[in-house]
Amino acid sequence: MPTNSKLEVHAVSMAFAGSTGNLDALAPVSFALAEGSFVSVIGPSGCGKSTLFNIIAGLQRPSSGTISIDGEDATGSIGRVGYMLQKDLLLPWRTVLDNVILGMEIKGVSRGRARATAMPYLERYGLGGFENRFPRELSGGMRQRAALLRTLLLDTDIILLDEPFGALDAQTRSSMQEWLLQLWADFAKTVVFVTHDVEEAIFLSDEILVVSARPGRIVDRIAVPFPRPRARSVANGVEFVALKERCLSHLGHMAGERAA
Repeated sequence: MPTNSKLEVHAVSMAFAGSTGNLDALAPVSFALAEGSFVSVIGPSGCGKSTLFNIIAGLQRPSSGTISIDGEDATGSIGRVGYMLQKDLLLPWRTVLDNVILGMEIKGVSRGRARATAMPYLERYGLGGFENRFPRELSGGMRQRAALLRTLLLDTDIILLDEPFGALDAQTRSSMQEWLLQLWADFAKTVVFVTHDVEEAIFLSDEILVVSARPGRIVDRIAVPFPRPRARSVANGVEFVALKERCLSHLGHMAGERAA
């Protein structure tokens, strides 16, 4: 693997003990990501994508293999990456602003300083005027904006996003994709993004990692060639359609294997 990678996953596997023996969730998985890249991970349900994220985030130790960040062993280390799940997990008793600053407070930043840091971001990224509202007063898209800002303001170089737009309607999802690309361009983070939506993966990503059915392993690594900033019109092109068919062919083959 290249020594200048931001994130390296080296021969990571995971097996869980069960009453009838071990359940292999991940076969040995290896890949390296360049700093500032946006990489999507697609694969069938239950293929180990969330397990892989938990290992990268240090929440689980792999059965074998290592995680490196900036060339240093980060296996089992918590706090090296930002991690956002599909559910926004906003605390209902805290305002939008105080939800956004939660990670900074946990890291020891005073509430006053954290609020002062966060307010310009709320104004810039579509939450201005809502800082004193509570989560129940927000739409699904605005709740996800707050949750994403909370993750970004943890000030880690790597962000893991596990289907953050999966519960949104199509129109809101489209606008959130545009919004996320603006944040990514502004913050220059390395993003790893799990999605079941192939078109979303192609539109957002520099690369797509295709993961097989359990035990998960990488069966294809697809470079996305479209220049940035990326227009929606790329989805109408022949190359976009070819990439989509390549991804779907893998997923369809996996579905056929599981049904056989």
